[in-house]
Parts: sequence; C-alpha cells; structure tokens
Amino acid sequence: MNAQDPLRILLIDKDSDRASLVKLALEQEGHEVISQRPDATGLTAAVARDEPDMVIIDMDLPDRDTLENMSTMNEHAPRPIVFCANEPADRATIKAALHAGVSAYVMDGLQPDRVRSIIDSAVVQFESFQALRVELAQTRSALEDRKLIERAKGLIMKREGCDEDAAYQVLRKSAMDHSERLAVIAQRVIELLAPENDLALANGNALKHAS
Repeated sequence: MNAQDPLRILLIDKDSDRASLVKLALEQEGHEVISQRPDATGLTAAVARDEPDMVIIDMDLPDRDTLENMSTMNEHAPRPIVFCANEPADRATIKAALHAGVSAYVMDGLQPDRVRSIIDSAVVQFESFQALRVELAQTRSALEDRKLIERAKGLIMKREGCDEDAAYQVLRKSAMDHSERLAVIAQRVIELLAPENDLALANGNALKHAS
C-alpha cells in the first residue's frame, strides 16, 4: 500500500453532516469512500466484504464495542485505522485504541487541511506494525520448529542408541529425500515414536509402583 495512491475507504460516522464533510475532504485528496456505516458493529465482516484499504472512524470517544470490533478486525482482516476523536481523551483511552489496532489517533476530528498527513502517517505506522508482526510470527515459528527438531532428535537417539549428530543427520537425510522441511519430518518422527515411548514410560512407572 502506498500512502500517495488513491485509497478505498470505509467511513464510520453516525453524524451524517460531519460524515459528508469528511467524505468531501477525502475525495479532494483523491480517495474514495466506498461505504459508510453508523457504527463499528460487524466491522470485520464489512471489511472482508468491501475490501477497503483503510477504515476511518469519526466519533466522540472509542467505546467498548468499538474497541472490540477494531481489535477483531485487526486480528482477522488488518487494515490501517484512523480514529478521529471529537472529545479529549486520557492516556488510557488512547492506549486502548492503539492496542485495538488504531494506526493514527486524531484529536478534534479530521480537519481538511490535515487529511493527507494523517493518512500518510497511518499507512506508514500500519505497515511498520505489520512488518514487526510478521517478524514476530517468524521468530515464534522458528522457535517451535527448533523444539520439534530437538525432541525428534532425542527420540531417535533413544531409539537407535546414537549420538545427537547422527540423529540430526537422519532427520536431514529424510527431509532431503522427501523434499520436506526439517520440522515437518521432525513432527512425523514424534508422531511415530512418541506414543511408543510414552507407553513404555507408563508401563515402567506401573511396574515400579507394583513392586
């Protein structure tokens, strides 16, 4: 998404007169308001259906329902969100809005002379956050993969009586032979060997208690 390109915008505002002014200001910057809603109810479904590039919410303050709807949308159909507040907010309110996925929190409504800078800022902030989100997801995935591989190596070492390097080579060769990721092969090894080991451990514990 390029902040300089025309954006398709979903506008949420129950005040029709105010919404008309915001729509005009957006259109003067080359953007298109593709849909207007009075509140954030069903926001995620609306975004999935209409596929806007951005959501702009113009209201006094973010209420609980709006925060929940923004958070759900941010989880399932993330888009830049500009929240235009028409009343002063405390730090906790602003923090809650940002935590729910707001890319730009604007005080005193969306003024025509600030439309371009606000939208540019929201797009940049959104893309930065999404990049961090992807990086975090990749880090978590790599950590989970490593856990699978370590567990699979341990099972192979126990089953074959080999050292760690030999167990890793078994996994690596199988991954190459099947053109699969190492973690995928590790998961198969765990599914194949873990139940057998768990059963043996359970039987061993039972024998200890019996004696």
